[in-house]
Amino acid sequence: MDRRKVYVLMVLWAMAHLSSPGYSLRALRRTTGGRRGSTGLTGQDANGVPLRRSKRGWMWNQFFLLEEYTGTDLQYVGKLHSDADRGDGSVRYVLNGEGAGTLFKIDEKSGDIHATKRLDREEKAYYILHAKAVNRFTNEALEGESEFIIKIHDINDNEPRFTKDPYMARVPEMSDIGTSVIQVTATDADDATYGNSARVVYSILEGQPYFSVDPDTGLIKTALPGMDREVKENYQVVIQAKDMAGQMGGLSGTTTVSITLSDVNDNPPRFTKTLYEFRVPESTELGSVVGLIRAMDADIGENAEMDYRIIGSDGPGMFDITTNRSTQDGVIVLRKPLDYERKRQYSLRVQVENVHINPRFFSMGPFRDEATIKIIVEDVDEPPVFERASYVMEVKEDAARNTVIGSVSASDPDDKNSLVRYSIDRRTDMDRVFNIHAGNGSVFILRELDREENAWHNISVIATEFSKCNNPRQISRVPVYIRVLDVNDNAPTFATNYETFVCENARANQVIQTVSATDPDEPLGGHRFFFSLAQEAAGKANFSVRDNKDNTAGILTRRNSYNSLQKSIYHVPVVISDGEFPMQSSTNTLTIRVCTCDREGNMKLCNTEALTARAGLSTGALVAILLCVIILLMIVVLFAALRRQRKKEPLIISKEDVRDNVVSYNDEGGGEEDTQAFDIGTLRNPEAIEESKQRRDIVPETFYPPVRRPVLPPTRDNNGDVRDFINQRLQDNDSDPTAPPYDSLATYAYEGNGSVAESLSSLESVTTEGDQDYNYLSEWGPRFKKLADMYGGDDSDRDS
Repeated sequence: MDRRKVYVLMVLWAMAHLSSPGYSLRALRRTTGGRRGSTGLTGQDANGVPLRRSKRGWMWNQFFLLEEYTGTDLQYVGKLHSDADRGDGSVRYVLNGEGAGTLFKIDEKSGDIHATKRLDREEKAYYILHAKAVNRFTNEALEGESEFIIKIHDINDNEPRFTKDPYMARVPEMSDIGTSVIQVTATDADDATYGNSARVVYSILEGQPYFSVDPDTGLIKTALPGMDREVKENYQVVIQAKDMAGQMGGLSGTTTVSITLSDVNDNPPRFTKTLYEFRVPESTELGSVVGLIRAMDADIGENAEMDYRIIGSDGPGMFDITTNRSTQDGVIVLRKPLDYERKRQYSLRVQVENVHINPRFFSMGPFRDEATIKIIVEDVDEPPVFERASYVMEVKEDAARNTVIGSVSASDPDDKNSLVRYSIDRRTDMDRVFNIHAGNGSVFILRELDREENAWHNISVIATEFSKCNNPRQISRVPVYIRVLDVNDNAPTFATNYETFVCENARANQVIQTVSATDPDEPLGGHRFFFSLAQEAAGKANFSVRDNKDNTAGILTRRNSYNSLQKSIYHVPVVISDGEFPMQSSTNTLTIRVCTCDREGNMKLCNTEALTARAGLSTGALVAILLCVIILLMIVVLFAALRRQRKKEPLIISKEDVRDNVVSYNDEGGGEEDTQAFDIGTLRNPEAIEESKQRRDIVPETFYPPVRRPVLPPTRDNNGDVRDFINQRLQDNDSDPTAPPYDSLATYAYEGNGSVAESLSSLESVTTEGDQDYNYLSEWGPRFKKLADMYGGDDSDRDS
C-alpha cells in the first residue's frame, strides 16, 4: 500500500511539472521577426557583403516520461507541430532515433508521440530521437531535422542491495568501545539525483549490545568493552539498509555480518604438573628424546607460542630442552651418553614463558611458570646396533651367482662387546635369492636375477649377539633394499596380437596394418625399435614392412590384388630389434587373412576361420566340438587297425619247420634306434657276440653266463647241413634262462668261415632277374646246389 501511495504522488508531481511552461510538450518557435522562412540581416563579412540568417521553423526541448507505467492505454509522451502545418493534411511527421517505431510511435498527421511499452529507468535513463516534417505529396522537407530527448523520470521501485552477503570480519578481543570492525555498503538502483529514492540509512537488527552501526556510512563498531575470546568467539550481526532516508514507505534490504574475535595474548602459560618423571635406558642414543612436557595456554596461534629452558640441573650439559612449534611441547633431548653404573638419576628445573608478550596485560601477572623434571637411568642389555637405519644396494640382473653386492655392519653397544653374527630373515626372502656371510655381513646372490620379474627386493638382515657361552641373547634387524639394474636381455615383440586382413581388391603399397612393439627392458633413454621384413621372406614376399621411425611400422601390400581361393592366409615374418647394447631382436609372425571387401575397404566375407569367429561360438563350445572329432577319429583308426590285424599274414608261411618259435603280435617297434625291445645280438655272427652280453630290457634275478657251443661249418669231412645248425641254435635259446618269457622268432644268416658262396641270408639275396624265393628253409633252391657242389657233394647229398 505504501508503494502505491508513493507512485500516485510521483505521478501527480510529474503531471504538474509537465504542464508548466518549462516542460512544454509543444515545439518552441524561435523567430527574429517577419514570417516563417524569411531571412534577416545580421551584419557584414570582411568584404562588406551583408550576412543573412534563416529563421528556424521549430526547435525541440526535452520530453519527460514516467517509468513503470501500468495503465491500459498507450502512455502519451508529447506532440510535434510545425508552423508549416495548416491543418489540411499535407504535412507528414517523421520520427527517427532510439526506439523510434518500437518503443515510441508517432501519428504522422497530428504529430502525437506515444510510448508502446513500459520503460525502466534503471535499464535506460533517456532516449535521443530526431523529428522532421515533410510534404506528404512531394516528400519535400518542410522543416529541417531536429533532435530532442525523452527523459525517464524515476520512481522508488528498487530496494537497497548489499555488495556482500554474508560479510566476514575480525576484531581483537578486549577491544575498547568504538573500535572499527568493518564497513558494509548497500546500493540502490534508483536515481540518486532525484528525491530520496536512493538515499540509504543503515541500522542494526541483531547484535546488540556488542556492536553498533553508523546509519550514514555503514561502519560497524564495538559497543561493549572487555569481550573475551575465551568466553565467546563468534558473533552474528544483522544489518538493515533502508531507502527514502529511512522514512516510512521506503524499501529495505538486510545482510549478515559474521564477526570473530581474534586472540590477543592475555593468558600466561601454566604447567599441568609441578613434577615430571621419566625413565630412560642407558643405551639411549645421543639426540634421542627422553620425554615430553607440556604447559597449557588458553590463547591460540602465536599468542600460545612458548619457550622452554633449563634453569637448573645436577648434570650440566647432559640434557637439553627445545620447543616443538607445531604442538608447543617441551622436548627433552639427551646430549651426553648415560652410564647406569656412574649415575642413576638426574634432576632438572625447567621454566616456560610466552614468546610474544603483550605489554598491555603486564598488570595481569607474570607470563611464565616453572616445574621439576626427574630422569631415572635404567640398566639394559642392548641388542646390536647397525651403522645405518637402512641399506640400499644395487646389482645388475646379469650378475653371476655368489656375487657380493654389499655389506652391513652392526656392533654390540654393551661393555661386553659380544660377538655379532649375521643372517637373513627368510620370511623376507622365501625364494632364497640372497645370502649373507655370517661373520662379516657381506650380502651375495644365490641365483640369477631378472629385473623384469622383480626390480626391487626388500629383505631384512638379522644381527644376533652371542655371549661368551655362544648363546644368542639379543637380535636386531635392518631393512636392506636391493635394486636390480636393467640389462638389455629381452628382445622386443609385438605389442599385441594383431588380427589383420587384406582385401582381395587391395592396391599395391596400401597400408593394411600398423604394428608397434613392446620390450620389458627399461633403457635410460627410452625405447627405440627398428622394424624390417625377415631376410628369408624378402625375395618372395607379398607384403613389405615400412619402419615409421616412431617405434611403429606399417605393413604394406606389394601387389594389386589377392585371391582367397588360391591362398587365404599369409604369414609375414617381421624382425623387431632394439637400439640398446647388446642389441636384441626377434622375429614375429603376422597372420594376414584374405577377405572379400566392398569398394570402401570394409570386410564382407573372410576365410573359414573368420566365419567361425563370427558365428559367435564360445571357446568352450569349440573345444567340445574338437574333442568329439578326435574321439571319432580314434574310433575309426582303432577299427581299421583291428581289421588289418585279422587279415595280416604270418611271417612264416610254413609252420612245419618253425612251430612254437613263431609268435605274431601287433608291435611295430621303435625303428632303427630302438635297441631296448629285444636283443639283436642273435642276428649277428655268433663268434662276434660278446661273452658277457645281457638283455637290456629285463634285469635277471641271477646271472647266468651264456652257453656257447662250438659251431663247425659244413665241410667235406663234417657234412653237417644248415638244418643241424638251426636246430642247435634253437636248443641253445630254449635252455637260455635270460630269454624272454614269450616265444620269439630267430633267423640266422651264417655263411661259414671262408665261404665264397655269398650269403645265404634272405636280407642280402636280392636279384634283379626275378622274385627271390625266401622260403629256403624247406626248398634249398639253386643256392644249396651251388653250396653242395662246392663241398664235393653228389646228387644223393643233394637229395638229403
